[in-house]
Amino acid sequence: MQAARDHGGGLDAARTRWGGTRADWLDLSTGINPEPYPLPDIPQTAWAELPDAFAQDDLIRAARRFWQIPKDVDVLPAPGASPLIAGLPALAPKGRVCIPWPTYNEHEAAFRIHGFDVLHGAGATGTPHVLVNPNNPDGRVWTRADLPDALPFTVIDESFGDVAPEASLRGLAAEPGVLVLTSFGKFWGLAGLRLGFAIGRPEMLAPLRAAIGPWAVSGPAMAVGTAALHDLRWAKTTRERLAADAARLDALMAPHGKLVGGTTLFRTWDVGNAEAFHAKLAEARIWTRIFPYSKSWVRLGLPPSDGWTRLEAALC
Repeated sequence: MQAARDHGGGLDAARTRWGGTRADWLDLSTGINPEPYPLPDIPQTAWAELPDAFAQDDLIRAARRFWQIPKDVDVLPAPGASPLIAGLPALAPKGRVCIPWPTYNEHEAAFRIHGFDVLHGAGATGTPHVLVNPNNPDGRVWTRADLPDALPFTVIDESFGDVAPEASLRGLAAEPGVLVLTSFGKFWGLAGLRLGFAIGRPEMLAPLRAAIGPWAVSGPAMAVGTAALHDLRWAKTTRERLAADAARLDALMAPHGKLVGGTTLFRTWDVGNAEAFHAKLAEARIWTRIFPYSKSWVRLGLPPSDGWTRLEAALC
């Protein structure tokens, strides 16, 4: 059996070691918005019937409007970004792929399963590339100048991109060989909804569309996603709140280490001894994220509005 890959979450493991119920824990190990988009009324038909073409068309139109996607670029809704990531290696020319490190580890895992050699850095023109923009966990923002002149196969994962739309590379999806991913779970705080999108030229998305098959996205997910993508006011207000909360978190953490980077949904700090810092907060039943490749980095997501006092007390 393949070992589970390292991710945030994992409260069951935390409870096994430190005790308590799930309700006792403050989970800061993920980069998910702690104040999710309020669910709209979902019609009974969304639960009882297979999703129809009109509902999907409404969702795609809302996505085009929100992300300003031109008509000649295709949009593929999917049940989260994960199945899209798993299917990407089948589209790339076999051989090497460049995935600058450290970053979200599911991309490397998917390519290795398909027999690729993975290079942890930028490669020569002609080599497939995968970039996470902004990057997880250090928040690096990529620009077109960071990419090779030619882009024969390039994946840009913007799962955290909605916190900083001005830094998006979504416009490159109009170029041959480029595919952009977005995730609905992070910015909207609805990870359990399982909704993601691939954006690219029709010939790029056709194999992915065929692979995930019909009715991949549930009716309730379509209904919620369409409503949320139309709610531009909520998006604007949320970006402002996230920026203020990230600054507040930075102020709390400043005495404990050096900021590595992050987004307004998560902040990564060099605290010297990551395991000790992680354990200290776990004793207070606050769960953070540490990494197998760093002995000093700790990543914290934002607390919900009623969790700041607990975090402040635990950091004293």
